[in-house]
Amino acid sequence: MIAEIARRILNIGARIGAHPGDSEDVRLRKSMLVMSTVMFIGAGLLWGLMYFALGETAAGWIPFGYGVVSLVSLLGFAATGRYQFFRFSQLLLILLLPFLLMLALGGFINGSMVIVWAILCPMGALVFDEPGRAPAWFAGYLSLVILSGILGPYTRQSNQLSAQQILLFFVLNVGAVSSFVFILLYTFVRQRNALLALLRVEQAKSENLLLNILPKDIVAILKNEERTIADHFPGASILFADMVGFTPMTASMTPIAMLDLLNEVFTFFDSLVDKYGVEKIRTIGDSYMVASGVPRARPDHAQALAHMALEMRIFIQSNPTCVERQLNFRIGINSGPVVAGVIGRKKFIYDLWGDAVNTASRMESHGTPGCIQITRETYELIKDEFDCEPRGKIQVKGKGEMETWFLDGEKP
Repeated sequence: MIAEIARRILNIGARIGAHPGDSEDVRLRKSMLVMSTVMFIGAGLLWGLMYFALGETAAGWIPFGYGVVSLVSLLGFAATGRYQFFRFSQLLLILLLPFLLMLALGGFINGSMVIVWAILCPMGALVFDEPGRAPAWFAGYLSLVILSGILGPYTRQSNQLSAQQILLFFVLNVGAVSSFVFILLYTFVRQRNALLALLRVEQAKSENLLLNILPKDIVAILKNEERTIADHFPGASILFADMVGFTPMTASMTPIAMLDLLNEVFTFFDSLVDKYGVEKIRTIGDSYMVASGVPRARPDHAQALAHMALEMRIFIQSNPTCVERQLNFRIGINSGPVVAGVIGRKKFIYDLWGDAVNTASRMESHGTPGCIQITRETYELIKDEFDCEPRGKIQVKGKGEMETWFLDGEKP
């Protein structure tokens, strides 16, 4: 019930003095101050009327006048949107008026400890203002409490209220202030938690986007450390796959059909990346690059890519869409030392450098459609577990003659 009433008042308050450029935090603070002011206006008018009815006319004008002045201030805030002035005036009023009312009634006891209302000033400063300013307001509150004790003997020793009425105001003051503090903090914490929940959702989305671009280990480093990310890996394997005859094929396809085809194929390749725990580096057009053994070293980096390459070939040869389009891929794998790291400051990319990477690319470009071509470095790592057919020596651009093999399948 309390939460529903507070929510409705906050919704109304959010529209009073709102500015299009306000952040969610500022909007929350404004709406909370408006809600509190409405409650304080009601309490001020009620307390003033009660004092009027009990014969304390001078004392009654203090809370009643507060209610009227606060109402005018609230209307001014709605008209001008001057939040800082509105906030300062409300905090100052709630600090000073309980002190004046207590003096008018004759001290702590005769005033039913009405100064306890002033504690709402530093409490409100924590919610409505910057937390760094709240200690100053709290110091002002303590100063007034001490000053009240000093001035107590010099105030009137009795008033128009009976002992029962003074006791009743004790209960009302303590109960009302406690209720206001609870409602204020309950609503603020509830709304702040809702904002934090939304923030966590947005953070999760941002992290998921990063994880779609960068390896998980690299994302953790970017979040927790400020350094250039560059590592040397003495043993890693790299796979390149390229669609054969893709450029002429696109001439006969609509853009949507072309994207659907690439998405279907590369989505399956991505599932193999997750299955074998390797790292997708990038796609460029119809080319696909994967690495194993980075950013976390593993002894079976070549075997993992060999398994993945074989499943890629099976998919291309059996998938109905690929068969219908007569789709084919050249796949090349090489193993060796690489340097891996993150480049860019706004658009990050995790990339690999080194001769091993260039050679893997040559294995693909100098390969045979439908075949998986590997270098001697990869062959020596997987020959005990996989059947490999010698291709012999081929002339490779930038490398000269190289001995290569075709990866055929797993050994029984």
